Amino acid sequence: MGFEGGIWRVLSDGEPVGDITIEEADFPWLSGRFTPGPAFPRVRPLFERELALMEIAMTAPAEDDGPWSAWEAAYDEVRRAVSLSSPSGPVPEFLLHIEDDQAWFRWSDEPFDDDSPSA
Repeated sequence: MGFEGGIWRVLSDGEPVGDITIEEADFPWLSGRFTPGPAFPRVRPLFERELALMEIAMTAPAEDDGPWSAWEAAYDEVRRAVSLSSPSGPVPEFLLHIEDDQAWFRWSDEPFDDDSPSA
């Protein structure tokens, strides 16, 4: 299945947060160029916080669950604030990161398993 060149849309309350033009597909992740839309300034701080907490969590000792719990709470805010649509329509489950003009994400037509890798 070819994803390259496809345009995925990020929305917040029906307003465009931005478009992701897929440049690379490395299952289960897709990544590409992010073009911000009018609603991006409203959600940008959520993505910045989520990435900062993910970086902290990735360098924390494995036995320390605190940083991952903080990241999960921050990402829950992202999920409440935005939705993701593929070229064929909305996707029910996704894990999305946006930094500057890049975005990377994984998605599913079904809810993720509790055991699936996070970031």
